Amino acid sequence: MESLGSAVADAFGLVLSGDPALMEIIGLSLRVTLSAVVLACLFGLPIGAAAGAFRFPGRTALAVVLNALMGLPPVVVGLGVYLTLSASGPLGVLGLLYTPTAMVIAQTILVTPIVAALTRQVIEDLNSEYAEQFASLGVRGTDRVGALLWDARYSLLTVALAGFGRAIAEVGAVIIVGGNINHVTRVMTTTIALETSKGNLSLALALGVVLLAIAFIVNALVMAVRASAARSAYA
Repeated sequence: MESLGSAVADAFGLVLSGDPALMEIIGLSLRVTLSAVVLACLFGLPIGAAAGAFRFPGRTALAVVLNALMGLPPVVVGLGVYLTLSASGPLGVLGLLYTPTAMVIAQTILVTPIVAALTRQVIEDLNSEYAEQFASLGVRGTDRVGALLWDARYSLLTVALAGFGRAIAEVGAVIIVGGNINHVTRVMTTTIALETSKGNLSLALALGVVLLAIAFIVNALVMAVRASAARSAYA
């Protein structure tokens, strides 16, 4: 096993040199994660907006379910997707197991409840604040949901960021359905787990540094967008 100092030096060397293997793993990680977050937003935003803006039978039960699903165990999700996509499963004929698509499916299942639950809370708070204005203007139905989503767009960016953070750090589900196959399904988190077990700390540390850098960059971008929006609102 390498010494810590040597491993750190080698890790920064890999990052700064743009090592092709490292870039391939980072690229696949970002493609899988961004695809899952986009799909989770497509499913989760309408569900959360409807639950936050309208009153209907089962609304409270839906909120409880969404909140509970935010803590879905990744290995359980991975097992469920594995059984569904395996050769004997209902979708086995599609041949998606051990592909990036299977990893996107698993991450989407994990992130969608987070997006939906946080969106419900944001929209519910905003709907209460705007209730009198909507009533006086006669704004109802999809127009009201559209107005709420637009006014909450910067808060919803933070919701999407929470989903991104959950997805890109995921390892349990993606390693079950993806298999960590070199040049096919190897992403940052599964590579860190594999290389650490092999004692190759340089690559594991390099990917850890990149993961932290991505988290800082995404957070900084969202804060910059929100600050810019706040300045525009008061200009």
